Amino acid sequence: KNKATSAHLGMLKAKLAKLKRELITPKGGGGKTGEGFDAKKAGDARVGLIGFPSVGKSTLMSKLTGTESLAASYHFTTLTCIPGTYHYKGCKIQLLDLPGIIEGAKDGKGRGRQVIGVARTCNLILIVLDASQPMTHKLLIEHELEGFGIRLNKQPPDIRFTKRNKGGITYSTIGCKLTKLDQKTITAICREYRVSNAEICFKQDASIDEFIDVVEGNRVYTPCIYVLNMIDKITIEELDLLSQVPHYMPISGGHEWNFDLLREKIWDYLDFIRIYTKPRGQIPDYSAPVVIPRKGATVEKFCMRIHRGLLAQFKNALVWGTSAKHNPQRVGKDHKLADEDVVQIIKRIR
Repeated sequence: KNKATSAHLGMLKAKLAKLKRELITPKGGGGKTGEGFDAKKAGDARVGLIGFPSVGKSTLMSKLTGTESLAASYHFTTLTCIPGTYHYKGCKIQLLDLPGIIEGAKDGKGRGRQVIGVARTCNLILIVLDASQPMTHKLLIEHELEGFGIRLNKQPPDIRFTKRNKGGITYSTIGCKLTKLDQKTITAICREYRVSNAEICFKQDASIDEFIDVVEGNRVYTPCIYVLNMIDKITIEELDLLSQVPHYMPISGGHEWNFDLLREKIWDYLDFIRIYTKPRGQIPDYSAPVVIPRKGATVEKFCMRIHRGLLAQFKNALVWGTSAKHNPQRVGKDHKLADEDVVQIIKRIR
């Protein structure tokens, strides 16, 4: 590929990303803002149901949570965000039934901006698809979410981007070789964002789009499960073909098929761990675990989840469970916790 062409392509993609961002969040506050909707966050995790109209989102919501969400045979039955909650493995999970989106939702059609705006706040997205409809619906929804800065089942690019006051634009690599980017392309993209001085460290062979995502800095990386609903309408052969779709879960909302497996898969994709508290001189409280993300699950995060002021009085902690070398183990706030550990916090005596 010609280097000049590559740099020009990078600049055009950066311009396009900037225009999309301005379309999503228009400048100025003079005009009337569009009516939005959101539900107050409740529980340990938030899961959003997204899909085209009449794919069975409201039925799924009612069966999982017991919350009444109007279900009918006509399109756009749900016109606002309907929240509901259910408990699984001691974790309180909030489920949001969002109105059906249409093609062009990211541009504001059919209240699409509000729907996808709420999706950005979710820990997990369930894209509900009608198994009897073409799988192109999956690609259309992915395109709408991508256009709103949501990256499904992807990890953030391993790139460190630091703005500086002087020194120009410099980059280095650690453990990789750049095959999709060069100095001219990197400089062209940075200049498009009016960045004249920056230090960039690449730890992976990043593409132009991944580098733009890092420079933009407003992308959301969310796990996603593709829920193929109404499998009672298709044959076994068609179901075997659909099983090749990654991250998929076949169910039937009307017959409640595979609901237990769906709950288990939601828990796996949320990637949370449960930590039980143990007051001094008492048995552990197994009825109400403290739920925290597995990534970066330390004693410090555990304390912050209980109360922000607890760290100021923290001396050390006693830990029972798989993360401890012996039971109990006396640890500091940087100790990494494992699922179903028991923790007793020891406060500093003033």
